[in-house]
Amino acid sequence: MLQALMNLLSPCWRPFGHGDNSSSGIVGREGRDGLLWFRDFGRYGSGEFSMAVVQANQILEDQSQIESGPLGTFVGVYDGHGGPDAARYVCDHLFRNFQAVSSESRGVVTAETIQAAFRLTEEGFTAMVSELWNTRPQVATTGTCCLVGVIFQQTLFIANVGDSRVVLGKKVGNTGGVAAIQLSTEHNANLEAVRQELRELHPHDPQIVVLKHGVWRVKGIIQVSRSIGDVYMKHAQFNREPINAKFRLPEPMNMPILSANPSIISHPLQPNDSFVIFASDGLWEHLNNDQAVDIVHRNPRAGSAKRLIKAALQEAARKREMRYSDLRQIDKKVRRHFHDDITVIVLFLNHDLISRGTVQNPPLSIRSALNH
Repeated sequence: MLQALMNLLSPCWRPFGHGDNSSSGIVGREGRDGLLWFRDFGRYGSGEFSMAVVQANQILEDQSQIESGPLGTFVGVYDGHGGPDAARYVCDHLFRNFQAVSSESRGVVTAETIQAAFRLTEEGFTAMVSELWNTRPQVATTGTCCLVGVIFQQTLFIANVGDSRVVLGKKVGNTGGVAAIQLSTEHNANLEAVRQELRELHPHDPQIVVLKHGVWRVKGIIQVSRSIGDVYMKHAQFNREPINAKFRLPEPMNMPILSANPSIISHPLQPNDSFVIFASDGLWEHLNNDQAVDIVHRNPRAGSAKRLIKAALQEAARKREMRYSDLRQIDKKVRRHFHDDITVIVLFLNHDLISRGTVQNPPLSIRSALNH
């Protein structure tokens, strides 16, 4: 039944580059600046948006998307690791699973429908790893953080696994100022709360978190405690040869070590909620929440995502005592020594549209970085 629904709905899903509504006037200028891709400005069902991504790895491991239509607006930022496979799979399947599950619940979006979409996507990726085991076993060691925002009616849902982050810019009374409010929960072993959670889940494993070279890692291998993919840390049948020895655990795995269960919150949108920043952790390594919100607030909306990435790159260059112009000359792969792949999507909230329940028509579907 679910597969039939997905097949029925799939024509509604249109990847970037295949009818992305640019002819309708919804989407603004797209451009490239070296390793930086950007869409400076566009309109979606509840306002305007800006999105950008910069590549650092040899193969870009970040993926992202904006979908706006009958089910409201869906935003996804997928920060892959170990290779691009998991992030690409999630970008191909998570929204489609979300469409199918929501249609089964008569078009109503809830925390449960979002959680079900995550579960189906994790199950699908695990099945793909199993199918590829004899030809591409290394796919078992790829994974992705997954940050999703859904605006449905007058509620913003945030679902997250991993350490990407969403920050709300909220107007402060009549002061003209905007406060930064983090809406997402992060799952990174460098946070004491995450280490405590892991120790409680694995009370008989003294090596569940290990400090290596000043960085806390789960089993001494990976920083995030939740992800989609990374099935070598979830299913014993994939934690064996022929995967690379550095990923193989010395002792039997009697329960999953990582989880794909998202942290989900629902935030009733208020008139003083101005904009929302979604970004992979590469941005937050160099900018804090207040800095990011201030940059968006103090500048024109167009180009906001690109402006945030450039501010992060300028800070990355400063930390290495080099000029930003010199950093821009460094090619992908070597660039990873200076910063990570970075994805940013900024949604500006139009409360007139939100209160009217405006539906984007025709539907908007944009993916960044397909051809990077």
